[in-house]
Amino acid sequence: MFERSIINRMNEWRNKPNRKPLILRGARQVGKTTAVKMFARQFKYSIFLNMEEPSHRMLFKESLSFEERISAVLLHGSILKDTDDVLIFIDEIQSEPLAIATLRYFYETAPHIFVIAAGSLLEAAIDLKASFPVGRVEYLMMHPCSFNEFCIATGKTELASILQKVPSPDYAHDKAMNVFKKYMLIGGMPEAVAVYAKTQDMVSVNSVYENLLTSFIDDVEKYAKNGFVRVVRHIIKSAFAEVGNRIKFQGFGKSTYSSKDISESFDLLEKAMLMKLVYPTSSVKIPIEPDLKKSPRLMLLDSGILHYQSGLQSELFISEDPEAVAFGKLVEHIIGVMIYSGFSSPSANLNFWAREKKQSNAEVDFVYQFKGKVIPIEVKSGAAGRLRSLHQFMDQSPHHYAVRFCNAPVSIENAVTIKGTEYKLLNLPWYLAEKLENYLEWFVKK
Repeated sequence: MFERSIINRMNEWRNKPNRKPLILRGARQVGKTTAVKMFARQFKYSIFLNMEEPSHRMLFKESLSFEERISAVLLHGSILKDTDDVLIFIDEIQSEPLAIATLRYFYETAPHIFVIAAGSLLEAAIDLKASFPVGRVEYLMMHPCSFNEFCIATGKTELASILQKVPSPDYAHDKAMNVFKKYMLIGGMPEAVAVYAKTQDMVSVNSVYENLLTSFIDDVEKYAKNGFVRVVRHIIKSAFAEVGNRIKFQGFGKSTYSSKDISESFDLLEKAMLMKLVYPTSSVKIPIEPDLKKSPRLMLLDSGILHYQSGLQSELFISEDPEAVAFGKLVEHIIGVMIYSGFSSPSANLNFWAREKKQSNAEVDFVYQFKGKVIPIEVKSGAAGRLRSLHQFMDQSPHHYAVRFCNAPVSIENAVTIKGTEYKLLNLPWYLAEKLENYLEWFVKK
């Protein structure tokens, strides 16, 4: 398996002087366990525990003191003395509340021991008894593979290196677009990327998507309670047709389920990181205040699963025209997923801007908070496109910076709205969406 960039963030955590036990969050099968195993190579000792294993849960039984629990864990790992070069990884931690409770004592009593925990967020979302010690743990989000990771995994290391330059050179654009086309279709689930990297065959990846979808639904059947199973299964199966659309809970997917049941089920799926509801805002300056009473847009975990389930994969893969491949809401969705994947905090949000009036409605695809500014972002399926909504935003904005993602190399242009408001427009190719923050740093200094 290829190395993941999140290991760099784990190293930052390791070197913190006030380090706390780390909770690694992310959807099932995004590669959390594999990444921790790679990170563990740096340590003299490493202990891997799975709280779904009865023998591992026994290490945290109630009758043991904290000191005895540590001793039991170290003995399990054949470590006969206390050391400051040991990593303990507790997987599926939500299955054992006593293991969760022990995290605070690792922080308070044994801070020299490195502890990472992970688990099924769907179960944690449903089982409200799983309560992590506030202020004594820290969190790190893990997303599917980025475009940069995809390049490295598929042998395009030179391209990945070139795209680290800000701005990226024009000569790399065509090559990057060709690779990005494959990334759009395959997505970022590590197993799918690994299989494609090995076989270079799209057909061989299809079984991975099928297994992933099955595992997501199995999670629901395994953990869901109080009648949520059928509702969540319905949402998972219906969501692919609604990606990029503003949705309503009532009657979602042509169902008869109540708005309350749909809303609560979406909440579970969001906590499981399988889906994301992107809410509108009318804010043009901080703080961004989402309007939770209005219809959100639906965003899914991964574009590869989306394309497979929607039946678009074979059609799009044979197209030689990038503008035909990434059209409309599909490219908007992919850009949204990539921007969101740049967030390391589980609490970070993505919004779009909407101004709804009787005679004139306006929507900007996304807004991004950057250094006290709300940056508007438009996504175009070609090299250009109308910017009427963006102009309306800029007419109200206290700053003069905007971004457009399109099928064209990096450029900056001086623009003006219909009302005469002057602003600077940063044009970015789609494949640089995950590097948005880096480019904004460069952009505002120009």
